Amino acid sequence: MMERRMDTALLVLLMGHLAAALEVPLDLPQPPTITHQSPKDYIIDPRENIVIHCDAKGKPHPSFSWTRNGTHFDIDEDANVVMRPHSGTLVVDISREKADHYEGVYQCTARNKHGTAVSHNIVIRQSRSPLWSKERIKPIVVQEGVSLVLPCRPPAGLPPPIIFWMDNNFQRLPQSSRVSQSLNGDLYFSNVLREDSRNDYICYARFPHTQTIQQKQPITVKVLNLDAINDTMAAFYNDTDLFSEDPVDERKPTFLIPSGSSSSQTVLRGQVLELECIAEGLPTPEIFWTKVSGDLPSERTSFLYYKKNLRIVNASAADAGDYRCEAKNKLGSVHHTIHVSVKASPYWIAGAPRNLVLAPGENGVLTCRASGTPKPSITWSMNGIPIENSPPDLSRKVEDDTIIFTDIQMGSSAVYQCNVSNGHGYLMANAFVNVLSEAPRVLTPANKVYQVIKNHRARIDCAFFGSPIPKITWFKDSRSSTLDGDPYIQHDNGTLEIHTAQARNSGKYTCAARNMLGIYENHVYLEVKEPTRILRQPEYKVVQRGRSVVFECKVKHDPTLVPTMTWLKDDGELPDDDRLIVDSDSLTITDVTESDGGVYTCVMNTTLDHDSASAELTVVERPDPPTDLELTDQKKRSVQLTWTPGDEHNSPIQKFLIQYEDSLHHRGHWHNLTEVPGTRTTAHLKLSPYVHYTFRVLALNAMGFSRPSFPSRMFKTEPAGPDENPKDVEGFGTEHDNLVISWKPLTGLQSNGPGLRYRVMWRQKAVESDWSTVTVSNNSRFVVSGTPTFVPYELKVQAVNDHGVGPEPAIARGYSGEDLPVAAPENVQLVVLNSTLAEVHWDPVPHKLIRGHLKGYKVYYWKERSLHKHNPYHMEKLILMFSGNHSRGMVPGLHPFSLYSFNVRVYNGKGEGPVSPTQQFETPEGVPGAPTSLIVTNSNLDTLTLEWSPPHDRKGRITGYTLKYQPVNNSNELGPVEELALLANETSVTLPNLKYSTRYKFYLNAKTIRGEGPAISQEAVTIVDEAVASRQVDIATQGWFIGLMCAIALLILILLIICFIQRNKGGKYPVKEKEDAHTDPEFQPMKEDDCTFGEYSDNEDHKPLKGSRTPSNGTVKRDDSDDSLVDYGEGGDGQFNEDGSFIGQYSGKSGSRDTAVGHESSEAPSPINAMNSLNSFV
Repeated sequence: MMERRMDTALLVLLMGHLAAALEVPLDLPQPPTITHQSPKDYIIDPRENIVIHCDAKGKPHPSFSWTRNGTHFDIDEDANVVMRPHSGTLVVDISREKADHYEGVYQCTARNKHGTAVSHNIVIRQSRSPLWSKERIKPIVVQEGVSLVLPCRPPAGLPPPIIFWMDNNFQRLPQSSRVSQSLNGDLYFSNVLREDSRNDYICYARFPHTQTIQQKQPITVKVLNLDAINDTMAAFYNDTDLFSEDPVDERKPTFLIPSGSSSSQTVLRGQVLELECIAEGLPTPEIFWTKVSGDLPSERTSFLYYKKNLRIVNASAADAGDYRCEAKNKLGSVHHTIHVSVKASPYWIAGAPRNLVLAPGENGVLTCRASGTPKPSITWSMNGIPIENSPPDLSRKVEDDTIIFTDIQMGSSAVYQCNVSNGHGYLMANAFVNVLSEAPRVLTPANKVYQVIKNHRARIDCAFFGSPIPKITWFKDSRSSTLDGDPYIQHDNGTLEIHTAQARNSGKYTCAARNMLGIYENHVYLEVKEPTRILRQPEYKVVQRGRSVVFECKVKHDPTLVPTMTWLKDDGELPDDDRLIVDSDSLTITDVTESDGGVYTCVMNTTLDHDSASAELTVVERPDPPTDLELTDQKKRSVQLTWTPGDEHNSPIQKFLIQYEDSLHHRGHWHNLTEVPGTRTTAHLKLSPYVHYTFRVLALNAMGFSRPSFPSRMFKTEPAGPDENPKDVEGFGTEHDNLVISWKPLTGLQSNGPGLRYRVMWRQKAVESDWSTVTVSNNSRFVVSGTPTFVPYELKVQAVNDHGVGPEPAIARGYSGEDLPVAAPENVQLVVLNSTLAEVHWDPVPHKLIRGHLKGYKVYYWKERSLHKHNPYHMEKLILMFSGNHSRGMVPGLHPFSLYSFNVRVYNGKGEGPVSPTQQFETPEGVPGAPTSLIVTNSNLDTLTLEWSPPHDRKGRITGYTLKYQPVNNSNELGPVEELALLANETSVTLPNLKYSTRYKFYLNAKTIRGEGPAISQEAVTIVDEAVASRQVDIATQGWFIGLMCAIALLILILLIICFIQRNKGGKYPVKEKEDAHTDPEFQPMKEDDCTFGEYSDNEDHKPLKGSRTPSNGTVKRDDSDDSLVDYGEGGDGQFNEDGSFIGQYSGKSGSRDTAVGHESSEAPSPINAMNSLNSFV
């Protein structure tokens, strides 16, 4: 027996690929297949017609028949039953017959000449929703703290009803860890409280199939404490149930359900396991669940009804075991163990048996693999008849859950039924064996185009049929090789899969199906598209109400796909509102309102893919004002203010500002009182007496303050004596014989009561005397007359009203009025430190002689005259102030060599005191100032005369002058310095032996015995010969000379332009040999062929033009390549002075240009020299 089982298993393994179910085209012969049938347990609504479904397909189309309760159901004999055309579905008209008449077990049969298929048993039952029996429920009176169970006991319905408890207003009764509903619908109280008393505990039963609700009679519960029960015992004795008369103490938990210490429960595999434990106790117990033999499956486990119910969905064998529930409060705990067994109705292990298509001579296997707990039994039928009663077939062999077909032949087609059952249910499945001989065909439409997104999985179908089963081969484009390796995966159903499609995978694909009877090819196409991507996603926005917001959504997509942009709000459609403007890549919302807040999603769809991105819009606004202001805990000087915050409009409230109005003292004005954090809604306010308070509250968030709340009711505080005295008490005098006492008056809020006034007290500090007192009102100062001059006083000001006096005031200090000082500083001395600075000393004036607050000392000083006879007198007085108690000071800014006078006086807040005796002092000589002027006169070829004026500020006796001078060349470089000492009485000097045509710089300063002062500078130039200069000037101003210079400049400009054009055209330039250095220097004509000057050579072609330069010996030398303007004159070399002025003449033409000629010539002067000569006079 064991060997036969192993052979069978091996055969099944080898032929497993044949078990794959093929979809037989409907144009080919095939046995019936049930395609639709009603469920096994079919509960019908008695108010509607009964429809029992049974549809099947086959070739030829099958016929249908029915059995009812195991016997043939003749439809033709029942006028209320009709079978739909081309179907086995029955429609029962219940208008003439009650629905319960058709209750029973129905089975449908579909047959044709190739076989018979049968449906599973369909049990028809009518749904029922019976009413509650009428009963009078007595009120329940129970003592507070005991447990209580309110029974529901709904009528049995089909299917079972859903239970819930509500009140007369159809509101669900609140449940908690103390009060909860059990699985059977009863309402459990772990302990009752006084608030559980009510007369409308109503249990409702909803029957889902008929959508009807039935109601139990209301239950009245009265919860009383022991004293109340004794008082009302007589009233309820005849018509109530009294649950307890003993006082209820706290107690440890006990279970109401389940009972005992253990119980057991069975659940079927795949169903929901529900365990419950409800305990009573005081305080209310808490429930805890554990699995004794393992852990709870967290993903499938949930706790309901405040952990009183443990729920595990999709129960499996692993959920079997012991579960422990524990009820615990502070007085103890109790536990209960529930043993759970998991059973299983039959279920398929590898799916139901599949249809088998075989060619003549092939082998095949039908398997019916199922399991269950307990293990189910398996029976086979063929065409609805037990297989043992069917005609024998030599090609068929039955091995328990397997039927093996060997060398099957035509005519063996049939439908086989597999029935698997145990005590908890059954499975029944049809699978046909169809013996066909059919050439291959591909069922996928030809030339079908598949489109897929790049980097996604691509599947190209090749649905096929043939018998024997065809072999599928795939080719691409040129059919160079089969597609059977990476990246291609070929499935058994013919589908070709590319796990990650790329652009190179696009193209034409050919599917070839072949068996022994032929070959069939089909062509399809694959297009790989670029993915749709959102490049710029919308961003989170926070917008104030009333403004606009824009969400951007820029997308990239394949250009061959048509995109569609859709915007969603909170995963739904956008509101139909003109304020929402949808563009191609954005969404604009104008005039934003709070209802616009939410999550906005842009979705870009194509026919192949989509991409989406979301962003949240938060609409913020200033918060709404707080409401419901209430004053509680009212005391003499405090009150509790509570309020309800307004809508914060998506911006958290940061704080609340509490303001008050004092309608007694300052009506219409609101003042800030205090602030509290935004998380609080109450504030304890400290108040002042004698104020009529009205409060309001403002809320602050990131957008600003809300509008003020409505004012609270008025709260009046009682008057009291002042809590404080005036501040800033001061004493001072405005006259020498008075004392002014001032203070900062109290505000109305500080007065604490009516009749506010001030008790002013004073006394001399240094004299033992009593306080003088006066009371003033409506004032903030008081003047005491007849006081001694500048005497210290002690001062006090106390607040008083009609209800008392303020606290003892602090003592302030002040002085009576000041008078002018009566003494001058003595022992005044002055020390001269230098010619501009002196230091003065004095003895301080005694404090009693100052007669006031010492402000400081003033030093008056003035210049009497200069000690030099040439300087005028000065009488302007200057003042130096030294604040505080000083006895010395510095006197800066004095003029040297001068006579000064000075005196010192003290001053206080009233004014200055007497003057000290005036004294004089002299300042020593200083360094003189610069000479007043320096001019140059009588400029000759080699001499210059200088004249100057003495310094305006001599600062002493002038002892002489120092003159320094030095030449300056054309580069502003200074030559050697010459120095000359001059007498004090000199005011001019003539300098001989100077270089002609040379610029000189002169420096002149004066001297005293203290040293030299600053210098005055001047520049001058020695002149050239007058005849030469005049001739040069005359030539330079001649008209012919000016015209010649302009013509030469214009000609050069034209030549340069022509050469520039020729060079840009890429012309070639010949090299001109250098001419003899002694050739005639006359102007050389321009050559027409190369646009060059005759004197220019190739090695100078790219060098800048050289001009004439003055050598150190004063002559002008030319190199052979020189092309200066001298060449265009009448010849001759010139010389220049160091300052650049021309001092020579050009000679006539010479055979050599290397020798210098004399300084004079009868020839016309060069234009260059003429211009330089002009420059020398500028």
